[in-house]
Amino acid sequence: MDSPQSAPRRELTLRVIVFGIVLAIVMGAANVYVGLKVGMTVSASIPAAVMAMLLFRMFSKSSTVLEANQVQTGASAGESLAAGIIFTMPALILIGYWTEFDYWVVTGIAFTGGLLGILFMIPMRKVFVVDRKDLPYPEGVACAAVLESGEDGADVAGAKALVLGGAIGALFKFVEKAFGGLIQGTVEAAQEFGSRVTYYGSDISPMLVAVGLIVRLNVAALIFIGGAIGWLIVMPLLDAAPYFFDAEGVRRSSSGLAWAVWSNEVRYVGVGAMVLGGAMTLLQVRSGLVAAVSELRRKKTASEASAGASEDLPISAIGPLVALCIVMIALLYYHFTGNVMVTAVVTVVMFIMSFFMTAVASYIVGLVGNSNSPVSGMTITAVMVTGGVLYLLGFIDQEESMQAMVAILGVAAVVCCVACTAGDVCNDLKTGSIVGATPKNQQKMQILGVGVAALVMAPVMTMLHKGEEVTGGIGGSALPAPQAQLFASLVKGFTGEAQLPWMMILLGAGIGAVLLLIDYLFLKPRNSSFRLHLMPIAVGMYLPFGLATPILLGGIIAHMVSKGAKDDAQADKFLHRGVLLSSGVIAGEALLGVAMAGLAVKKWIPFNHKDSPILSTGVSTVASIALMIGALILFHRVAMAGRREADQS
Repeated sequence: MDSPQSAPRRELTLRVIVFGIVLAIVMGAANVYVGLKVGMTVSASIPAAVMAMLLFRMFSKSSTVLEANQVQTGASAGESLAAGIIFTMPALILIGYWTEFDYWVVTGIAFTGGLLGILFMIPMRKVFVVDRKDLPYPEGVACAAVLESGEDGADVAGAKALVLGGAIGALFKFVEKAFGGLIQGTVEAAQEFGSRVTYYGSDISPMLVAVGLIVRLNVAALIFIGGAIGWLIVMPLLDAAPYFFDAEGVRRSSSGLAWAVWSNEVRYVGVGAMVLGGAMTLLQVRSGLVAAVSELRRKKTASEASAGASEDLPISAIGPLVALCIVMIALLYYHFTGNVMVTAVVTVVMFIMSFFMTAVASYIVGLVGNSNSPVSGMTITAVMVTGGVLYLLGFIDQEESMQAMVAILGVAAVVCCVACTAGDVCNDLKTGSIVGATPKNQQKMQILGVGVAALVMAPVMTMLHKGEEVTGGIGGSALPAPQAQLFASLVKGFTGEAQLPWMMILLGAGIGAVLLLIDYLFLKPRNSSFRLHLMPIAVGMYLPFGLATPILLGGIIAHMVSKGAKDDAQADKFLHRGVLLSSGVIAGEALLGVAMAGLAVKKWIPFNHKDSPILSTGVSTVASIALMIGALILFHRVAMAGRREADQS
């Protein structure tokens, strides 16, 4: 890339817009797959920055760091929207409201929710990005460092790692799907003891190892601890006798029995912990909420108003766009419910919750980074508040339960999109402030990224749902969509459509309270680097245990590579190559998974091999474990090579 001294500081150019659109679609589609499979998404800011620089080197002789920053801004905005959609919209399939995704409804929710997240964040930029010097913005600062090093042409090895990761992820997914069941998705074992059952399993997935490396050991270990609590402690204490036989009267296998106990009881322990975690999230960021409200109410001086007008999109544009979004969302809610009063109530609730969650998400991203933002906790809070308001106003009854469920999920979907997008916007604005970008141009690229990504959400989910019909589609074994299942269960319980295991939910809240107490009394006073953050533990309780093991292995690799770093900035430097490899693996497996699902929908290639005879032999197990070990070795070697290079620089 040209240095700032040798070329004009170009910023918002035609090639930036084209590359931004392409990467917003690519990263958005990839995160849809990851979120449906794992129940969590990872920030795309750093890999998007590297991909932007790689594209510029391939198709342009010159570019500036500001152009790369704008491409990264648009791409990551599109990626963040995926989490907001896949956490909530599939729940409408799971509760039986839809049999397939409604393109215009999904697109409308995605676009308006994402746009509101951007618009609400703009007046809060000064509060969270400029004035709050106590917020470290770990991912925003790291992304700025990547962009600045790329401008000097120093990140060629990082780009190669990203491409290599993409090839590995795509190849693994192709072998898993195309070669007759040679590679198992999960290696598992279960044992019955009278009316009790124990279980242990591990998914065979480099993508999950990559997730663990990116979130690092603390978060990865917390997810594993949550899984261990649910599957290794709670499950063996429960009576499994009611689940010995399936709905057709067939005796379940030991592993099938364990899954039935988890599905009907154990995962609700995670629900209870998540609800408590969501409440604690709001409590912890109350100061950020107050600061944001104060900033909006404060009268600005003439000089401040002039400076703000030149830096951000003007309020004359923000106000009408917010009003347009609210009208469009109200129309979508009326389409859901067919009731004017219910529509009015949930629209007001949506507006208030969206504004507050913008501040919550912005504060948390500034504190711990975009990847660690507990969006599910915020969305659970929106579900609880909306359900409570509808119940108190008498809009929930048994005869109109579906109306109430879709109204609650409609609010949750918009709030989730707002929270995801606002957090990403805040992170990108911090990166832009470091490299000297114009906030107004970043905000334009964020709107563009959300707009184009919104168009592909429904088609990608439709392909994945139909392409995995053999394994149950979305909500089945291949794509469990754990967050969407969580919200479907919550709204069914609220409306009386289903009886929730309240004892399990209360048990989860109790376990969460104990963990918070341990953290407060023993870890926090010692300034321990390992903290018992509740949301990752709750996610681990709720997820299939097989996902937790490879995530933990990835976290261990991250710890081995970053060991000895004097601070977080140096740890980021040591892990940079490994993070890019991991991002490539995630993108490669996800994109090929989406493509192959599309081929399966068209019936061009029968990719599902659930009944392959190879699966009944030891060959599949040995091959799967061998490939997983090989992937772990590769992750470690590439990451350590980056560590050695960082030590020498």
